Amino acid sequence: MKYLSTFIVAIALSISAFSQAKLPEVQIQNIDFETFNTLNIKNDGKPIIISFWATWCAPCKAELNAIADEWPDWEETGVKIYIVSIDNSRSVNSVQPYVYGQDWPFITLLDVNSEFRRAMNVNNVPHAFLLNGKGEIVWQHNGYNPGDEEELLELVHKLNAGEEI
Repeated sequence: MKYLSTFIVAIALSISAFSQAKLPEVQIQNIDFETFNTLNIKNDGKPIIISFWATWCAPCKAELNAIADEWPDWEETGVKIYIVSIDNSRSVNSVQPYVYGQDWPFITLLDVNSEFRRAMNVNNVPHAFLLNGKGEIVWQHNGYNPGDEEELLELVHKLNAGEEI
């Protein structure tokens, strides 16, 4: 019984720690290959989405296209979306032409050395994080099924309404 109680307390503490987790400081690059500090991921107190993706990942592109297709609904929430490519040094040069070709309204970042990905414990893509207006990670999701973007948009609305997630 003692071990069960300890286990429950440990789980509760880890959930609490997760819900208040902040972004790690990592130097990556923007789409123009300029240095970008992840502490500059901000949105003036409004929600932020960080989505890890890659040009070779079909579900990643499907998710980002689904959000882009409904962008006016997202834009009115004030959410800012950062997409972090995990393409490596061999494929990173295909990111900029692909993003510009898609005309995505997102802020694109490059994590060529996977330092940000490792710091965020991202093992597979797509992997999305939702941050509240204080920059705290309040939700994350791995994978993509059509309709997942609607759930994410609903969570953004909840954050804007001041609800807990």
